[in-house]
Amino acid sequence: MKTNVLLLALLLVQGVSWAQDGTNFFSLGLRAGANLSQVRGNDLSLGNNANTWQLSDKSNRVWGATGGIFMRVGRTFYVQPEIMFSQKGGQFSLYDGTATTTKSFKMSNIDFPLMFGVKIARFLRINAGPVAAFNIGNSGNLKDAFNDYTNEDTFDDAFRRASLGYQAGIGIDVGKLNFDLRYEGNLTDVVKLKLDNPQAQAQFERKLNLLQATIGFAF
Repeated sequence: MKTNVLLLALLLVQGVSWAQDGTNFFSLGLRAGANLSQVRGNDLSLGNNANTWQLSDKSNRVWGATGGIFMRVGRTFYVQPEIMFSQKGGQFSLYDGTATTTKSFKMSNIDFPLMFGVKIARFLRINAGPVAAFNIGNSGNLKDAFNDYTNEDTFDDAFRRASLGYQAGIGIDVGKLNFDLRYEGNLTDVVKLKLDNPQAQAQFERKLNLLQATIGFAF
């Protein structure tokens, strides 16, 4: 009998705690914001003594939009799967033997982050988890640069159709609003190019990283 009374008291205390916290165990919501991304990898150099063509990374970050839906399950500890549209890209410095120009590209992705988080204060939380990204389109003049400066008519698609990465960051919940700041890195390449030119390097590979800021609303 005492055990039952104690168990009932614990449940009541927990119920009051949940009610005071005001956090639903399950929620759906929308997130939208911006990415600030860049790419890093090996430099590419083609040509001979008379004509040199070099491509290297620039430290500049590229702005892109992001937005989608999320589902959160849990309170103090939670799991949050998401489906996000996300624009990511980078800039390159191209030297054609006489002058240096800037080339850029931007990818449109559908991302599937799976975040695992914990609340460390009433409004503050931290989270981290894997993200799978699927490229649905790209823009910019990176591909044109290879056509213009290397005379390569056939080469593999530079932009990988799928990549695997990770996200980690902090968040703040204020009522139904939530604010997130995250860092994203890649475990696999997002750009990987193989040229037919025998003078070329075997591969041109790039990984991507970004900073992401979003605001969300939970229903």
